[in-house]
Amino acid sequence: MADTALRHTRPLAVVTGASSGIGYELARCCVRRGFDVVIAADEPQIDIAAKQLRNEGTEVTALMADLSTPGGVEQVCAALGGRRVDVLCANAGRGLGHAFLDQDFTEIQRVVETNVTGTLHLLHRVGHIMRAQREGRVLITGSIAGFVPGTCQAVYNATKAFLDSFSYALRHELQDSGVSVTCLMPGATETDFFERADLLDTRLGQQKKADPAEVARIGFDAMMRGEGEVVPGWQNKLRAAIAMVTPADVLAERHRRLAEPQPAEAPAGAPPAP
Repeated sequence: MADTALRHTRPLAVVTGASSGIGYELARCCVRRGFDVVIAADEPQIDIAAKQLRNEGTEVTALMADLSTPGGVEQVCAALGGRRVDVLCANAGRGLGHAFLDQDFTEIQRVVETNVTGTLHLLHRVGHIMRAQREGRVLITGSIAGFVPGTCQAVYNATKAFLDSFSYALRHELQDSGVSVTCLMPGATETDFFERADLLDTRLGQQKKADPAEVARIGFDAMMRGEGEVVPGWQNKLRAAIAMVTPADVLAERHRRLAEPQPAEAPAGAPPAP
């Protein structure tokens, strides 16, 4: 009985996309600060993540939930059990490489429904809880990709532009409510994203990337301070600043060079292509 009472006195955080990468590291930040956590992702690896996080000493509830669907969002909300929610890290996201007309439209829909529709649905549900309790902190994982027309990643970059913009608007709608909204806008980060998005054969997929633990820590600390935005790393800050003053045509062409698939190298001794 005492253990149950103790658990219910701890603050509660919800972290989506928490099976690996930035989401998992955000969940680690939460448990190390004494939060119970509800973590969700659409893959079985979420249970492995939960076992690792439980070693930190707080209560961890793991959900294999597809947050691109209303049912997945409802799973997360049901798992809250009527408890107050102190932190929401809306991190679930999906990428998709290659040219728009070469992509399967079902996969395009999945990106939009995960990154935009599902994220908004969860923010709407949990946001009502936080506004009613007049306290809470929200972290939305956007991206500096939202500043750039994403040639060969057009849908993904557009969804991140949506989230970057939306986070500012929501922050100001809630400015007197006791609820803060922070947008984490990382650059390329060492996660499974590039493999899942079929981008490993691109310059973008092959370039050096940031440490997800460091990105998550910077984002978590900014959220806890109630800041409006954070771009981790000086190089990403520079890229974001340059994007603000560079013509969209130039940005789109630069991105094409980074994100289009690279031709495979011919085997040694092979005759040149005709």
